[in-house]
Amino acid sequence: MSPRTWFVVPAAGASRRLGGGVPKQYLEVCGRTVLEHALRALFSCPEVAGGVVVIGEGDPAWPGLPAALRARVRTAPGGRERCHSVLSGVAALEAADEDWVLVHDAARPCLDPSDLARLVEVCRTDPVGGLLALPVADTLKRGGDDGRVAATVPRESLWRAQTPQMFRRGPLQRALEAAIAAGETPSDEAAAMERAGLRPLLVAGSPFNIKITHAADLDFAAVVLASRREGRV
Repeated sequence: MSPRTWFVVPAAGASRRLGGGVPKQYLEVCGRTVLEHALRALFSCPEVAGGVVVIGEGDPAWPGLPAALRARVRTAPGGRERCHSVLSGVAALEAADEDWVLVHDAARPCLDPSDLARLVEVCRTDPVGGLLALPVADTLKRGGDDGRVAATVPRESLWRAQTPQMFRRGPLQRALEAAIAAGETPSDEAAAMERAGLRPLLVAGSPFNIKITHAADLDFAAVVLASRREGRV
């Protein structure tokens, strides 16, 4: 039996700066929550067998998502940091070590199905796996403690990591466990794999695949999703 593909969406964050008491993954954009958009994008991929959404204890908003969508996923309890939540989700998968896992941010509602399909196609033949990412286009400055420019950082060979990030279930789980056991909290799954001595593949993504962080990001996401619905992007 060939390896299957699953997903894990860490959605246990309680950031409420944008929503006046509502975590950003549950804010509404174009008639659906940010999290619902993220899940629908993942399920657009025919190779996806199922997945796990990692939620906070007693999450009151999760039951408000459409029942048909919730029925297609399992839930797992969130942890202190993102890496703990991802590990919880990976461990909850009923998947083989050689199966693939897509880890996707709950706050990325604009994942294009074509970008996801390309990531899955490329990574399934790679010995390590990889992630969607964008080459850095802006000039980068390193700031000093005085609030002034300390240095200009060369942008050549620099990429902005996105999600999904796709790795085999066994190696990913062991990489996360090893990092956490060492007292480290890798900020993404690729960092955990790098720590294990592996070199993830960089797969060109889209500037539309934004992570909701600031209020303006919701406006941008609304434009992207509406334009995509109308076939303009």
